[in-house]
Amino acid sequence: MREFGVQIGRAARSDATVFITGESGTGKEMIARAIHDGSERSKHPFIAVNCGAISSSLVHAQLFGHEKGSFTGALGQTAGYFESANGGTLFLDEVTEMSDSLQVQFLRVLESGTYQRVGGTELLHTDVRIVCATNRDPFAAVEAGQLRQDFLHRLLVVPLRVPPLREREGDVRILAQRFLDELNAAHQTRKRFSTRMMDALSMYDWPGNVRELRNAVQRAFIMSDTLVEAEFRRRTPSTAARGAADGMLCFPVGTPLSQVQRDVILATLAHHDGDKQRTADTLGVSLKTLYNRLGAYSAETSPPSS
Repeated sequence: MREFGVQIGRAARSDATVFITGESGTGKEMIARAIHDGSERSKHPFIAVNCGAISSSLVHAQLFGHEKGSFTGALGQTAGYFESANGGTLFLDEVTEMSDSLQVQFLRVLESGTYQRVGGTELLHTDVRIVCATNRDPFAAVEAGQLRQDFLHRLLVVPLRVPPLREREGDVRILAQRFLDELNAAHQTRKRFSTRMMDALSMYDWPGNVRELRNAVQRAFIMSDTLVEAEFRRRTPSTAARGAADGMLCFPVGTPLSQVQRDVILATLAHHDGDKQRTADTLGVSLKTLYNRLGAYSAETSPPSS
């Protein structure tokens, strides 16, 4: 994480577009804010936009603004996110959820630096730094047809991958103690973790990452008196994932490709808790292909019929 901090500092000092990838709960927006705060744009606005939460019918007006009377309910001229963030940073969260038509318009704005409000004719110039993020594999999103390749290449100037908490085992205790210290300071208490609680924190694999850890500490703090305790059930890895360590699989030289493919598919499925759509997206294959593969593996392990 110290090395990652250095990368954040270098990204902040440039004005290039930054593409942050990482699982939910790893702190992608916090990193985007750190990049903004460390940049020469820090005195200007930081506008965060969740691309998956914007209404499809209003997305153009919200991003680019609109003129009075341009649509029903447009009672006056309104600035969009681009105009509001002028001079600062526009953070596009969950950018892979952006519609194809909007990606095309967005690409034009990024290339020309100009745009028009909905219903307007005036060509406006934008001076914003783009930082975007997603909890998905952007290349898998391209393969699935959900993200334009030219749009991805335009955004993918400075890529930053936020490691999940399970890859940062030594940080769990440090972060948990920090969260507890903050709660003690806010409530003027002197609660402390039990030894069993600290062991449980270290044994759990935190699928919700830092956000889940913070919530767990807060929940345990509220429900405890002096000694903070809680139970965490460690997830039992499936048979397919038992060969995986730190999110990786190892194969001896000479392992048949069919076996490698099988293990990778089943381990990825286990990693996504059986979610087949996310597994297909991660592997860069269609959902139909994944079902066909799983059906074949199921047939291989089923007992012969009488």
